Amino acid sequence: MRVALVNPPWSFDGSIYFGCREPHLPLEFGYAKALIERAGSEAEIIDAQLLSLTPQELRERVAAVRPDLIVVTTAPSYLFWRCAPPELRVPQETVALLRPLGARMVAVGPHASTTPRAALAKLDVDAAVMGECEEVLARLTTDDWTAVQSLVRRDRDGTVHLQGGLAEVDFASLPALSWPDAWVRRHHHHHHRFDVPPKGPGAEVEASRGCPYRCSFCAKETFRDRYRRRPVPVMMEEIDRLIAQGVEYLYFIDEIFLPNEELLAALVDRPVRFGIQTRIDLWKPPMIELLGRAGCVSIEAGVESLTPEGRNALDKNCRMDTDTLTRRLILAKQHVAFVQANLIASGTDTPEMVRAWRDELRSHGVWANDPVPLFRYPGSPDYRKAWGLPDDLAWERAVDDYLANHTSFSDIQEERPLPLQALERPPRRAVA
Repeated sequence: MRVALVNPPWSFDGSIYFGCREPHLPLEFGYAKALIERAGSEAEIIDAQLLSLTPQELRERVAAVRPDLIVVTTAPSYLFWRCAPPELRVPQETVALLRPLGARMVAVGPHASTTPRAALAKLDVDAAVMGECEEVLARLTTDDWTAVQSLVRRDRDGTVHLQGGLAEVDFASLPALSWPDAWVRRHHHHHHRFDVPPKGPGAEVEASRGCPYRCSFCAKETFRDRYRRRPVPVMMEEIDRLIAQGVEYLYFIDEIFLPNEELLAALVDRPVRFGIQTRIDLWKPPMIELLGRAGCVSIEAGVESLTPEGRNALDKNCRMDTDTLTRRLILAKQHVAFVQANLIASGTDTPEMVRAWRDELRSHGVWANDPVPLFRYPGSPDYRKAWGLPDDLAWERAVDDYLANHTSFSDIQEERPLPLQALERPPRRAVA
């Protein structure tokens, strides 16, 4: 079987999307390609965003594969599954563009994981993977689809079947990834790096998956939930390949980069810098010092609220008080070039409190954002607390709520976001 793994030509006009607009390596497709090939089939990744492909060029590239199966993702790389564009406009356009090629079509991503029937109907694909997709995609190349778990699929007569629960891969067994030299050369973006302008390529890597915490705002209930780590030797094999290709900066896409002395010690003598997202309350001073020596130049730390009440309301399970968190952030800045503290609009932090805290951090070189309005992502505890388990209208409901309750938006949202009904094509078939 020949499989085309397609990352669409993303655009975000009118979207509430909070993530970065630059291309990032499609790690989920990298793993999937390796597992599909291990299972005896052929696979090729066509990344329309990274390669700046026009729709016509994308269709020609996919047609050249002569695929039996086309896979389209609904989020721009694993890095943004947790904060994906709510709308399916671009994946819909991509599926419609490629449907005439005659291959079976499968969707992967947070939408199928959280609202599988709605995603199947909106995208008009033959099946969609629920949860982490890599191993399921490999099974689709070898097994009868009626026996594949973690799949929502449609029969020829239109009957929809929901098979099994959410997929969770054997993360520790995933291989070291290898990317084409031409792709790496095109990867100019250094995600969340602010210390120096990029000179060589950047790349994304993944040392761990999932998170041991259950913060109320985090969309982790339907994918990438349980915390797991990859073996350090596998990580270093992948990182050494990237360094040999000229990569000078890595971004760890881990939901939470926890202290890992073995990994950091392995990075100390390697000529590469990196960025992470983490919780500063989990880092003791000696590990912060090691983090800096290992090459970390960017920390994005979730503080979320300046009051214990606010952090408790967000289920942060944080044992440090605000003064201790502040001192720990300032300490981190002594070892890491850029440190950012994130706040969410929790309702307990007054503007005066936020202003004073930001001023104090800035006086020590630490950057902190204005509190960001909370979007109740389907698959997050906050969504479930408000409306129960996600149904077929979960994404519409979350966007409508966000637009109804906020008049100012994130600084990366250049205009007032639009409701989903204005962005998506109506489903060709009714949601079953």
